[in-house]
Amino acid sequence: MAVWLVAAAVNGLIGVAMGAIAAHGMPGDPDAQRQAWMNTAVAYQMWHALALLAVGLLAADAEAPRRAALILAGTGFLVGIVLFSGSLYLLALTDFRGLVWITPIGGSAFLLGWVAFGWHGLGR
Repeated sequence: MAVWLVAAAVNGLIGVAMGAIAAHGMPGDPDAQRQAWMNTAVAYQMWHALALLAVGLLAADAEAPRRAALILAGTGFLVGIVLFSGSLYLLALTDFRGLVWITPIGGSAFLLGWVAFGWHGLGR
């Protein structure tokens, strides 16, 4: 499933870029909290980029029932990255708090992704 490999690559790229911004280019004088939000967002994005890579590699030869679990896992990981890491990036870079309510939804999507990934594993 090439889509998951591309998603892994794009998220790895964005994660590295955001890590560089966190280390070298935060606007203004970032306080410890803003830096912590960036570090958390980068860490979760990078770990889940690797999880997307695993999904893509495993989906290539998975049979239909197990492929469904992998598609659900990949979707959970990708939605989690966008909502969890994305909302933390927005918060850290702009101090805009209007979307902080989606952060836990993104965390829940990550959990769903891992449950589905485990479901795939049980089917093996």
